[in-house]
Amino acid sequence: MDDAAYVAPSAVLCGDVYVGSHSRVLHGAVLDAEGGSIVIGSRCIVMEHAVLRGTRVHPVLVGDHVLIGPHAYLSGCVIEDEVFIATGAMVFNGARMGRAASVALGGAVHIGCRLPPRVRVPIGWVAVGDPARLHPPNDEEQIRAGLDEMGGFLPFVFGVDKDLTREEAMRLTMTRYTDALAHHLDDQRVDKDLDADR
Repeated sequence: MDDAAYVAPSAVLCGDVYVGSHSRVLHGAVLDAEGGSIVIGSRCIVMEHAVLRGTRVHPVLVGDHVLIGPHAYLSGCVIEDEVFIATGAMVFNGARMGRAASVALGGAVHIGCRLPPRVRVPIGWVAVGDPARLHPPNDEEQIRAGLDEMGGFLPFVFGVDKDLTREEAMRLTMTRYTDALAHHLDDQRVDKDLDADR
């Protein structure tokens, strides 16, 4: 973490996380880089209760002068400079938001999507595909078609075979995921104030 950065005491940074100069990570935000790294550029704000999760295949890379709103969710994506991500917006694995792009309240930039610079995803809309196509949330067939172009969500994000049934894919995905998180079984809480008194 850069010396000029600030991380609120109730934020959680876990794993390979770097927070750049003059950036701020506010209360309740979670930056989970156990699977893959997270790099936050300079002059960024990660607001309350945002969740950023790096993956082995897709780290989270955030440029400079980026605002990540409260309750936003970013997983394995690249966010270029001057991007605005509003409250409750989602940016998924393999997605890339070009410079000065934005995603409004509750909008989504889906797996593998390439959102060009300065493009805006409207409130609640979904961006899919490479190049990105924007759809209202009730345009399920077109959204599904965009996800299918990427091979489907579970194969893209978790690497399962696209020919498995949904049941088989979920069993395999959850077995791998729960096993990967098993290394936390012996975790113990560490409180800096208590340790200082010892």
